[in-house]
Amino acid sequence: MSFLIDGPWLYANGRAIARTSHHPTPLAAGTMAVFWGVSIPLYLNQRWTRPLWRACRARSGRDWMINSGVLKLDAEHAPRRTHAISAAIFATYPLWLWLGLRHGRR
Repeated sequence: MSFLIDGPWLYANGRAIARTSHHPTPLAAGTMAVFWGVSIPLYLNQRWTRPLWRACRARSGRDWMINSGVLKLDAEHAPRRTHAISAAIFATYPLWLWLGLRHGRR
């Protein structure tokens, strides 16, 4: 999971949930739990996430979340502004899922 792919991936999950479930709320809640439950610990460099970010050839979980192997931002010495922007991005995750649910019902 990374900031560059999480939004579109949540949207796609929302569409799939809406198309396959008559009761999407439990699946949507579970999806949010998984995304936040993995992405936030990645950003915080929790030890258990190491296999995930190493598999992505990142230097850390935060490096993977911020740079996704594409950008070259300094994830190790991230200033408060980066943390604030990251928190704002995490706060948009339910919006991405909701948009997918909404469009999947059409």
